[in-house]
Amino acid sequence: MSSDHRATVSPFRQPRGVWAVAFACVVSFMGIALVDPILPDLAKQLKATPSTVELLFTSYLLVTAVAMLVTGWVSSRIGGKRTLVVGLALIVIFATAAGAAHSIAEIIGFRAGWGLGNALFIATSLAVIVGAASGGFSGAIILYETALGIGFGLGPLVGGELGAISWRGPFFGVAVLMTISLVATTIFVDKTPRPARKTSILEPIKALRHRGLAAMAAMAFCYNWGFFTLLAYTPFPMHLGIHQLGYVFTAWGVLVAIFAVLVAPRLQARFGTPRVLYVNLALLSADLVVIAAFTSSKTTLVVAVIAAGAFVGLNNTLTTQAVMLVAPVEKPVASASYGFVRFIGGGLAPYCASRLAADFNVHLPFYLGAGVVAAAIVILATGHSLVSRAEHGSEEELITSTIASPAPAGEAMGTSSLRLASATDGEHAPIVVAIARRPHAIQVIDAAIVLAELLDCPVEVLHIVETDVVAELAVDIESLDAARDFVTESVDRLRKAWVAGDGHLLRVVGDHGDLGRRIAGFANEHDAQMILIGTPAERELAVIFNAGLIDQLIRHALCALHIVPLSSEREQSRLDRYSLDIAPRRPHEQRADH
Repeated sequence: MSSDHRATVSPFRQPRGVWAVAFACVVSFMGIALVDPILPDLAKQLKATPSTVELLFTSYLLVTAVAMLVTGWVSSRIGGKRTLVVGLALIVIFATAAGAAHSIAEIIGFRAGWGLGNALFIATSLAVIVGAASGGFSGAIILYETALGIGFGLGPLVGGELGAISWRGPFFGVAVLMTISLVATTIFVDKTPRPARKTSILEPIKALRHRGLAAMAAMAFCYNWGFFTLLAYTPFPMHLGIHQLGYVFTAWGVLVAIFAVLVAPRLQARFGTPRVLYVNLALLSADLVVIAAFTSSKTTLVVAVIAAGAFVGLNNTLTTQAVMLVAPVEKPVASASYGFVRFIGGGLAPYCASRLAADFNVHLPFYLGAGVVAAAIVILATGHSLVSRAEHGSEEELITSTIASPAPAGEAMGTSSLRLASATDGEHAPIVVAIARRPHAIQVIDAAIVLAELLDCPVEVLHIVETDVVAELAVDIESLDAARDFVTESVDRLRKAWVAGDGHLLRVVGDHGDLGRRIAGFANEHDAQMILIGTPAERELAVIFNAGLIDQLIRHALCALHIVPLSSEREQSRLDRYSLDIAPRRPHEQRADH
């Protein structure tokens, strides 16, 4: 929970290593739709059938699916930076080889190697950016979202422009850009520590035994079938030139980025994940029906493909969020399980679409895609209660003398609260103080002590443990153990000042900009008379990407809001407005001070 950063923090004032990885992310996201504009031309020049050319997607995605099972195993043994470097090196090698290939069979094989490298890179890139960012967690997320948007938008455009020169152009272009990223990452990114626990290769497979995770993964399989039918096969019936295909899929990519980053979190906050997914999947299925019925209409195809970008962007974010909400296992393991299943669907769909079109007619692949996406709605319904319960649940566990333990294995946990300290008295409405694990947090706690003494009321210390979802990726902002220690230290500081206080951890899966609503909801549930936060790290750009923390608190909280003006270490020596000597005092001494 990052409510107590300084207001001068900029999401774009980051170390060079963060910029190196962000640039690599742009290139990686470009690669998803980079080859779309050249598919028909590639088939013509290399004298290949559409079904053979579609294997470029199949080999890439099926290898990516299998690689998802080993990314955690690799990164837990060699660390995040080395995993990034290995992934980038593989992309450079296989993209170069694909550009130099002389047959479609060679390109298909090299795309498989490219998929392995991309899986290793994507699986660790967001975590490395968050861990190395100096602009705060929200700044890191904003930077990653910016990279995603630029990559999705530029990929088809660059593919079309370079592909018009030669079909080899997009492959060599990626190789050059990724070489720059590889050098910059090697030089500027600091060595990352190895995780404390080594992950087993079998863990993602075993995790699929949990009903909620299996249902969401199966839903993602069906959705990806429809998605990649549209993405990989529509260039053929469109009958457009390379430049024109590039423009169409650029518009598609822009909508994907906008709806994944900006629209999805807002719709989720207002209507809930299941409802938005139901409607969105139905709209995507209907869009595929339109494509199937009017495949001979070039205009209809163009409009329907571009419009699909909105549905794809929403679904990428919300499906990942649904998986993380219901998954009873560690987030990297859940991500690997989900990625393994969904990429299989994406890999099989393009080849099947081309075979159906060749053996029957061009309409059938899209009707099948629409039907499979509709099946995703039925599968989602089987896990609806799990997603809703995890999304809206706020159960509290009272621990009187020790730190709470994690949720029992197998228990879905989306938003839950753990009570870490003894209960406060119920005579007066409490103050809720929301703090982040930052040096400035002590100033917010000291301000809470002053106000609690003046108002003669207890304090509820709230710290949010975030799992942020960005498009198809999720990252834990901090470990649960570190969060527990932080809250325990904060409550101890209250008690040394003879202020009654409880500590709470609120585990949240979702968008970083949703924190204000979560804090307000917690305060409302506890009948708080005041919410206390530090000065938020929100600048104009951050508010564009995330609904402002203060704005959300004002809209949703039923009590007063007090913002503690935070000072730097240098200013703190001169500003003692909220400083407090917290040496233990007896209760009667505390009363005498009032």
